[in-house]
Amino acid sequence: MIETDKAAKPGRAAVGLAVLGIVYGDIGTSPIYALRECFRGVSPVPITEANILGILSLIFWSLIIVVSLKYMVFVLRANNHGEGGIFALLALLNPDKSQNNRSRRILILVGLFGASLLYGGTMLTPAISVLSAVEGLEVVAPSLQTYVLPITVIILVVLFATQKHGTARVGAMFGPIMVAWFVTLALLGLYSIIKHPQVLYAVVPWYAVQFMIDNQWAGFLVLIGVFLVVTGGEALYADLGHFGPAPIRMVWFCCVLPALLLNYFGQGAFLLDKPEGDLQPFFHMAPEWALLPLVVLSTAATVIASQAVITGAFSLTRQAVQLGFVPRLLVLQTSKYAHGQIYMPAVNWLLMIAAVTLVVTFRSSEGLAAAYGVSVNATMLVTTILAFNVARERGGWGLAKAGALLCLFLTVDLAFLTANAETIPRGGWFPVAMGMVIFTVMVTWWRGVELLVENYEANTISVETLLGRIKHQPPQRVPGTGVFFTTRPDDVPQVLMQLIKLNKFLHEKIVIVNVKMTREPRVGNHQRTQVTEHGEGIYEVNLHYGFMQGFNIPSDLAYCVEHRGMAVDLEDATYFVGRTSVIADRKRHAMMAWRDKLFAFMLRNTMNATSLYQIPSNRVIEIGLQRGI
Repeated sequence: MIETDKAAKPGRAAVGLAVLGIVYGDIGTSPIYALRECFRGVSPVPITEANILGILSLIFWSLIIVVSLKYMVFVLRANNHGEGGIFALLALLNPDKSQNNRSRRILILVGLFGASLLYGGTMLTPAISVLSAVEGLEVVAPSLQTYVLPITVIILVVLFATQKHGTARVGAMFGPIMVAWFVTLALLGLYSIIKHPQVLYAVVPWYAVQFMIDNQWAGFLVLIGVFLVVTGGEALYADLGHFGPAPIRMVWFCCVLPALLLNYFGQGAFLLDKPEGDLQPFFHMAPEWALLPLVVLSTAATVIASQAVITGAFSLTRQAVQLGFVPRLLVLQTSKYAHGQIYMPAVNWLLMIAAVTLVVTFRSSEGLAAAYGVSVNATMLVTTILAFNVARERGGWGLAKAGALLCLFLTVDLAFLTANAETIPRGGWFPVAMGMVIFTVMVTWWRGVELLVENYEANTISVETLLGRIKHQPPQRVPGTGVFFTTRPDDVPQVLMQLIKLNKFLHEKIVIVNVKMTREPRVGNHQRTQVTEHGEGIYEVNLHYGFMQGFNIPSDLAYCVEHRGMAVDLEDATYFVGRTSVIADRKRHAMMAWRDKLFAFMLRNTMNATSLYQIPSNRVIEIGLQRGI
């Protein structure tokens, strides 16, 4: 079990309740629209018994192969000390590994592209989930159609506004609702299955094969709708750090999977009974007296579906920041027990703007369904590739064993992706376009930081060289402690060199701090801090943080004074930080001009070191630096 689980106070039942509330909202609300889109999608097929059984067979085996086998059994093994998502896979693959550097870099770019597309899908999930549920009002009373869009927008705004309270409180509130939701799914489906138990034959895969043979290309395009039943798989993997793999697996196999299968098969049984009816089988399964309560419960459940991807987006973004793929953003911890429970204001409000814009633009869940699958599908394909490499490199899997699963999962992923490619002209272009924009931002930041580091390395000196200069030409020493930050151990910070050059003095005590992110999610205090005394009042402090941890430099320096023997007075310390501006070196042509400008813009607007390191602002002096890239 991961460290956050050990630290958490709630018991097993409370954890299971929170897992339902946070992790399974997305995949748990797919029954509202998935089977409907199979019959009413890009290439509709007739509602016949053979087609119903064939589609149910496709749904059954998709849930078994993609979610139960791929994610629950295979992918969740590839967790980085409990943390999940594409960036955790990249951390496990160790991007800094020097061997076979070109192929390693390509693998990183593939991972970044998959993560970027997931953000595009994340923008769509709140929109399609909430809108599909509110559209149930049209089934209750067609006259309410004009209120669907305004109600959807209000719900989305309220949902995003509550994120600052944290996933623990939200999960505790949403958990009981999701229990009621999955019980309702199961009961509605069971009621219809009792009337037509022959739908259970669909567990035999031959019905899926026969469906494809009979319907050919039209049947293949039905995979667009079938894929909607598994789109929540990537979101639950991204949410892994909130609870750990064991509770997620337990809740899936004991609760979520049985309820989903009962409901999908129940919808199929309903269509056998009334094939000529309006294609809203989910709502029409309910008795007339229960229709309005079902709409209310569905709306609440789809709000929770949005919660799953929002929390996943927070986790993924923090990992991206810590791994150096995204500029620094504000991260707020929302739980004193679980490090994985965070809130990121910038990500939250950007997602809200995107979701509301999509609802207003597409105006129906049917339109959004066409745009939904392709980006999430591509991300799941990338996850398969990365997880295979992790299994080979870290898990010790043999080529035959890992390769057999890779072939199975790639076959399914590529079949879904080929079908979903048909949706690109119908709205699928939007998440792909958003993914390309985010991918461009990521690779530009990544490359720009690399170029800055190269420039830094070419224009710095070692601490040993500085000591020699101090002994040869002693500068004036002034009382107090100066704290400086460097990007590499044993190197003198550029800010310190600039200070000596311009002012010709040094503090009596100098602390050079080097902050490094490890490939571990968390590092304890004792392992985090290393202190080296160089003489002449100069100390070097190396701090190693896990990529899921926040920084607190004053606290860690105090730990060094108390436990590492660093003889400085932090009450009299001044923190010197650099404010870097970049100048494009046109002779190098390292990046295109527009990417130079994009990187410069991101650098100017990134979170400053004072806020990032939690340094008291009244103790900070900023010094401007110009660097070429």
